[in-house]
Amino acid sequence: MQNNKFQRQMVLMHALIRQCRSGLPPELEEIALAEGLSPGRMADAIARGHIVIPSNPRRTIRPVAIGAGCRVKVNVNIGTSQGRCDPELEMVKAEAAIGAGADALMDLSTAGDLKDIRRRILSLPIAVGTVPIYEAVRRAGSAQDLTADLLFSVIREQCREGVDFMTLHCGVNRDALQALNLDPRVMGVVSRGGAFHIAWMVATGEENPLYAEYDYLLEILAEADVTLSLGDGMRPGALIDSGKLAKMTEYLTLGRLSHRAQNADVQRMIEGPGHMPINEVAWNVKAIKEVTENAPLYLLGPLVTDIATGYDHVVGAIGGAIAASAGADFLCMVSPAEHLALPNKEEIIEGTRVARIAAHVGDIVRRGGASESPEEIRMAYARRDLDWDAQYAEMLFPDYARSIHDRDSERETCSMCGDLCAVKMVRDLLQKKE
Repeated sequence: MQNNKFQRQMVLMHALIRQCRSGLPPELEEIALAEGLSPGRMADAIARGHIVIPSNPRRTIRPVAIGAGCRVKVNVNIGTSQGRCDPELEMVKAEAAIGAGADALMDLSTAGDLKDIRRRILSLPIAVGTVPIYEAVRRAGSAQDLTADLLFSVIREQCREGVDFMTLHCGVNRDALQALNLDPRVMGVVSRGGAFHIAWMVATGEENPLYAEYDYLLEILAEADVTLSLGDGMRPGALIDSGKLAKMTEYLTLGRLSHRAQNADVQRMIEGPGHMPINEVAWNVKAIKEVTENAPLYLLGPLVTDIATGYDHVVGAIGGAIAASAGADFLCMVSPAEHLALPNKEEIIEGTRVARIAAHVGDIVRRGGASESPEEIRMAYARRDLDWDAQYAEMLFPDYARSIHDRDSERETCSMCGDLCAVKMVRDLLQKKE
């Protein structure tokens, strides 16, 4: 029964921005209430471009709202590679990510039968994103042999297949390339999609077709009601590159493109901003928000150190918590295998959980602090009372926490302090005095 309701909802949400500008789609009610918003406020935010709901009307999914006033969401990247092409494993990882609390998935597959892999991932009831240039380059044979016709053909095909949002590197244009040449970076370009566009522009001497024919791209996305994720192809790949010119050049371009997408009734969000020192995170988030008219912001990390390889999920969570507190809306999971290998199932689970922690930390600030976070308040009282069942009810990962607590036998306190538990000691003294 619920699937039928969502199917009706997705069909009615076709051209969502236009509907929200002309009235209040009743199908927003359940989504808005889940975020603690009134349906009217959510509809107004969608019409203004401050919230997006990536949902291709060709599929039945669990809708997810991303943006102002909403809970910070978590995306998980999966997909095959030339180094490890195992579609069955990617499905296991996808389901593990959903089980760990992912709100969306991105299929970044570059090896194997890309259409079949995508079809299987699209069978899951969750928002799914892609990077169409990956498939386009695979079909062309190389980035230099890519054509605009092939790239747009792949985008149209993926829209028809039911993809909900697409990372498209429209801001990697000749201005960005010039900025890269004027102010060279140690790591150059670390975005794979960005690198493909740079290679194509250098080889052909022509403008990126996604920028040159942006209005045509918007027509395709508007017709399919697919959300545009404006990719951060010029994001810095090392802290030493964080202040270079190319990043800011792309920010300003994305600001203009964001405005045009919203005017064309295309839902859009912005990606960014890569590796940078921790003191630069909040400023970059606010800068992107300002130039893009408060569009929803989707980012990986940011990674705030380059030398903690193997623990980049922790590094990304540190940057992500600060970014979410400053206004970022959508965090991409970073796994422990980042910069090392294709992640396995366990690394996907660990990365997803750590990203959820970062998202929650950001939510505390976005909601007005601990006094406006009911689960934090309930946890404080449960810990005071040494009520373990009540504590588990509030925890993000209760089964894992329970397994740690109970390994030294079940007890009123934890085994760290035992009978010397400060909470128990003061509580009992105060009760005795009363």
